[in-house]
Amino acid sequence: MIVIALTASIVLFDGWKLMRSKQDIPNLGQFPTGGMAWQSQMGQELVRNVTMLGAIVVMIVAPWFLAERSGTATHWVLIFDVLLGIHGCWLVLPKRYAITKDALWVDGFSVDWNRLWWTGYSGGSSITLQRKGWWRLAPLPLGGSDEDLAAAALRIDAIMVGEWDTLTNLLNEEE
Repeated sequence: MIVIALTASIVLFDGWKLMRSKQDIPNLGQFPTGGMAWQSQMGQELVRNVTMLGAIVVMIVAPWFLAERSGTATHWVLIFDVLLGIHGCWLVLPKRYAITKDALWVDGFSVDWNRLWWTGYSGGSSITLQRKGWWRLAPLPLGGSDEDLAAAALRIDAIMVGEWDTLTNLLNEEE
């Protein structure tokens, strides 16, 4: 029951944060301060989260092999599977992202830049940053169109090398 309660709490909290992201990021496009916001599509989120969806499938199947041995009632396993299924749905919903000088907004959460590290972007269907202190165990992928990801990578590079103001000036000159 503790596992069910914790899983339900996580699923409900993540769902609430995702639904709230439209309030946190009300406008899409470039910001006058150099930042930007964009929204992904369902197919892009599927690509972005394919490994997490695979892990959810494993977590849905594995308890069935252990339920009888552990004496876990079938209804608890079913509830757990339904909660994981809902979480899987959250993963493929279109999401809003934003980059500002101070933070990255992803999955309804704001993450300070000093908590992330970056190895660059060479194209592809997602950008992946890493959370400091977690090695490769906590990747933070960003989804979106090729154009949105290229524009985001430009800004992330500027932030990581301390050239945000230079980038902002160049972007403002282009307009």
